[in-house]
Amino acid sequence: MQIISSLRNSLLIATPVMHDVHFNRTVTLICQHDEHGAFGVTVNRPLEVTVGELLKQLNIEVESPEIGSQSALSGGPVQPEQGFVLHCTGEQEWESTLQVDEGVGITSSRDILVDIARGRGPKQFLLVLGCAGWGSGQLEAELKENAWLTCPSDSRILFDMPYPQRWKGAASLLGIDMSLLSPAAGHA
Repeated sequence: MQIISSLRNSLLIATPVMHDVHFNRTVTLICQHDEHGAFGVTVNRPLEVTVGELLKQLNIEVESPEIGSQSALSGGPVQPEQGFVLHCTGEQEWESTLQVDEGVGITSSRDILVDIARGRGPKQFLLVLGCAGWGSGQLEAELKENAWLTCPSDSRILFDMPYPQRWKGAASLLGIDMSLLSPAAGHA
């Protein structure tokens, strides 16, 4: 199955049709999408662990209490032990950064964590554990089943909006009120 167009730097908004518990009421940023599949991170599922606690487990001392108290997020069910930092780019570079678009990147190397702990990291970031992944054609099939809405990414949704508001907030970018959608899929 060929992809119609790349959804890189798009937000996937789970519709009420989505019955997978890992994605119910989620907003996921697609970081990479091509003929081989897609990779993204969920941006509205806070964990009961802080950035400071995670960094302490990695023997990285946090110098800023403000950064240390920020919630870490569940990025998805794939590789839940792998950490990723979704961040604004342009300020500096780190070892393993995938450029999502001109203003946003995702980094998986330790150097960004050290910079964050010292207050020299990106001004806006999310620390996520795990990711979401789709094989070739899988995401396209889910879109045909009406499991997802898509819209261009918006940094206000990613970094500014409170986590509980992101699902409805992302849908509102499309002019959609999620409370009016039915869990039954329909096809024309």
